Amino acid sequence: MALVFLSSIVSAEENPKDPYEGFNRGVYTFNDTLDGAILKPIAMGYNYVTPDVAKKGVNNFYNNITDFITAVNSFLQLNIEQGITDTGRVIVNSTVGLLGFVDVSSTNVNNYTERNREDFGTTLAHYGWRDSAYLVLPLFGPSTFRDGTGLVVDGLFIDPIGYIDNVRLRNVLYVGKVITTRAQLLDATNLMDDAAIDPYAFQRDSWLQIREAQIAGKKQIDYDEYLDYLSEDDSFDFTTDKVIDASANENQNTESDSISHFKDSGSDEFNKTSQRPLASHLVSSL
Repeated sequence: MALVFLSSIVSAEENPKDPYEGFNRGVYTFNDTLDGAILKPIAMGYNYVTPDVAKKGVNNFYNNITDFITAVNSFLQLNIEQGITDTGRVIVNSTVGLLGFVDVSSTNVNNYTERNREDFGTTLAHYGWRDSAYLVLPLFGPSTFRDGTGLVVDGLFIDPIGYIDNVRLRNVLYVGKVITTRAQLLDATNLMDDAAIDPYAFQRDSWLQIREAQIAGKKQIDYDEYLDYLSEDDSFDFTTDKVIDASANENQNTESDSISHFKDSGSDEFNKTSQRPLASHLVSSL
């Protein structure tokens, strides 16, 4: 992998955000092969045998852990008010919500309905490391040098799972997190594969754009809501945050400004362009 990485530096593509594309595509292929052979079948089996209420509880449990990481990074960014809000969400869900299995904070009973998301990567960006080359990590997928560094810090020093002394329990929690995360992404990755001529470029551009939006503090997207709300005949207008009925606009140019940034320059027209904005939102969780 080191040799491929070095060779990719010499033959770097013109895309300034992806100077190591040769290396990244190799890792992407490795991850995709591993996912198709192992992770995706396991995730599909998990979805098939697990009742919806149980899946919801497990998702809430891991979201509560993510909220803890968010709270710590909010304080690290000296955003005290947001850190207190994030901490309040964790405390409520960890106590009243039974270790987070019930997401009490997302009800209308309190002020924690809007889930914030921060990590050490966004903390590094907050302190000036805004631009970073795209990097596909083995097993972990889309990232940058900055966010890869943040991933290590979060995993080793902030994630509460890492402080569990029982090795077996700790590993079970890590494996469970991987499976539940992959299960949530089944619809997203299926849609991405159907919508994109070049899944690698589509994943890269989508991930980078929405990561930049997250760092800029823009409102997070309810992926489940958009998945249920949009049909394949609808598109999404990023300027107004509204759904556009494609049947009412079939005479307009399908390559509108709202989705033109999802194309590589000089590439052919995308298939199913009406689905691509939705897939770009979903793929941000990868």
